[in-house]
Amino acid sequence: MQGITGREGTARTRAMVDYGTKILCGVTPGRGGSNVWDVPVYNTVAEAVQAHGPLDACVVFVPGPQVKDAVIEALEAGIKFPVIPAERVPLHDSLKMISLARRKNARILGPGSLGIVSAGKALLGWIGGTEEFAREVFKPGPLGVMSRSGGQTTTVAWSIAQSGSGITTAVHVGAEPVVGLSFAEMLPLFEKDPQTEVVVMFGEIGTVAEEEAAEVVKEGGFTKPLVAYIAGRSLPAGVRFSHASAIIERGRGTAESKIRALQEVSAHVVERPQDIAASVLKILKR
Repeated sequence: MQGITGREGTARTRAMVDYGTKILCGVTPGRGGSNVWDVPVYNTVAEAVQAHGPLDACVVFVPGPQVKDAVIEALEAGIKFPVIPAERVPLHDSLKMISLARRKNARILGPGSLGIVSAGKALLGWIGGTEEFAREVFKPGPLGVMSRSGGQTTTVAWSIAQSGSGITTAVHVGAEPVVGLSFAEMLPLFEKDPQTEVVVMFGEIGTVAEEEAAEVVKEGGFTKPLVAYIAGRSLPAGVRFSHASAIIERGRGTAESKIRALQEVSAHVVERPQDIAASVLKILKR
């Protein structure tokens, strides 16, 4: 956990540890030698890696302007999966981080990501809020969830739980104009997961993320059933919807183009969010 001694870093560390996440160490420059909830704190990521060996992931709970330096430090230390909850990260900083991650064969989740949770196993970020709420909402089951909306990541999982099913892993890709891990990159990961039988994608207008996901299906990179919803379909071009990335420009990123691309690869596109759980159950009963 980078920024572990800050207010959010401390609170999120407690929630993640309580849920079962193996938080081995934290990093805050100048606070090395202390501890937070029995998690040892180091001055640098390199010191943490030296003490604990290779680390799989990090959560970067630092203010937006400091995110770039923290993520670059983590990537240079060999961490392959930085999770970035911070919003309002400067665009050029995001581009530099994502470019470096690609060169190092790493994946960045975010910026502006609520996080990721594998039901009953571990969570990274502030997804689920408290441990109790996370366990109530993210029930174990056969569905993968990926969303461009943090709130809807939780809502979709909750509706699935209410229907009697559950999830393998739920991921919020982030709400910034440029993010790291995309729908197109996640689909092959869900494809390889033997516990995931169906994937739910909560999309929205703006960017071409959903069209890129459809291309992965078309090329055979994902063969399992895909249920999708596209938010903001009634808004005209140039209107910002919900997130910084959700704006239609020059005919790109329209709801119509996304729906058409998904339907062409036989995805199950629903008209309302409340139809997602029913569509999933219908597929599972086949």
